[in-house]
Amino acid sequence: MPVFVFDARTATGGKVSGERIAENKAALTALLRRERMTPVKIKEKGKEFALPFLGQQKVTAKELAIFFRQFSVMIDAGLPLVQCLEILSSNQENIAFQKVLSGVRAKVEGGATLANGMREYPKVFDQLIVNMIEAGETGGILDTILQRLAGYVEKAVKLKAAVKSALIYPTAVVSIAGVVIGLLLWKVVPIFANMFASMDVTLPTPTRIVIGLSTFIGTFGWVFIVLGIAGFFAFKSIYASERGRYAIDSIMLKLPIFGTLLRKIAVARFTRTLGTLITSGVPLLESMDITARTSGNAVVERAIQNVRKAVEEGRTLADPLKESDVFPNMVTQMIAVGEQTGAMDAMLQKIADFYEQEVDNAVKDMLTLLEPVIILFLGVAVGGVVISMYLPLFELIAKMSG
Repeated sequence: MPVFVFDARTATGGKVSGERIAENKAALTALLRRERMTPVKIKEKGKEFALPFLGQQKVTAKELAIFFRQFSVMIDAGLPLVQCLEILSSNQENIAFQKVLSGVRAKVEGGATLANGMREYPKVFDQLIVNMIEAGETGGILDTILQRLAGYVEKAVKLKAAVKSALIYPTAVVSIAGVVIGLLLWKVVPIFANMFASMDVTLPTPTRIVIGLSTFIGTFGWVFIVLGIAGFFAFKSIYASERGRYAIDSIMLKLPIFGTLLRKIAVARFTRTLGTLITSGVPLLESMDITARTSGNAVVERAIQNVRKAVEEGRTLADPLKESDVFPNMVTQMIAVGEQTGAMDAMLQKIADFYEQEVDNAVKDMLTLLEPVIILFLGVAVGGVVISMYLPLFELIAKMSG
């Protein structure tokens, strides 16, 4: 049962503070009133810490992986659960994580299981973690489960880093190019335009186009800023809806090059998550439900949920996966072999290893392909603006020397 921290007033008006074990706040209130005390403030121990901490300092996946790795070593060494949590929380540099671990320790001290203690903090310990911990406690293999969780989180971090590296470089370069071109058109080009106007020279077509763009940006630049902000919030609003998210994710999967990368990421995440859950003893249907909700893509999520329904009706896993048209044939065939041989968990882990390597290779290939394209774009865009400004000067110098 949970432990509650309370402040109360006695019948004589005195103040009393303390801790009590109770089923819930209502039960503690009734208990205090029987003792002729009026509750003023009741909070569950571990939750009295304001979770605004989590808004200021987030618990990262890397910190979770280190926590699970250290936790598994301590459990394997035979240390009591409460002592492990106390040591880990006291040595935790992240204040938000420290508060969460202290809360979990308080729950466990009050008689709750580790899984139930973690369930109180879904922003840190998601359903996948909680279910695996629960399976580990039930099967008496908590140290093994914690090792698997550490490995799972580490691989998830690596996969996420690969995706970021695929997006950050081109986005950063194009953004910087946009800012540089915008500044040139807004600040530099008008200086040349005024100079050309005073010289009364005939301007070449490229120069007139650039000066026209500069004038347009100087006059209506605020419209682009407003449209950009409005577009960002409109996109967020559409993506927040179920239909909008499905439509956008569907388009993303069909994009050339990038869509193939996203599909490989989805397969790697699906097989790694499902394989880890099944290996840890979580039932297949529950594993699929968790895997669907942690897929990160609405199309993949719907496909997995449909497969789950088919499995619930008695079908194998491989056939409905093939019918979904989301997963490659190689994946469905390997899963079918895994089902036939009774080694589906091991097969899923092998598929995940293969596709994580495929993601790494695809990211490297994409960056190699994008690099010359981005350099060419920068040369044409920035160089085009600069050269168009100097064309009239070249013509004027040629006339003067002639």
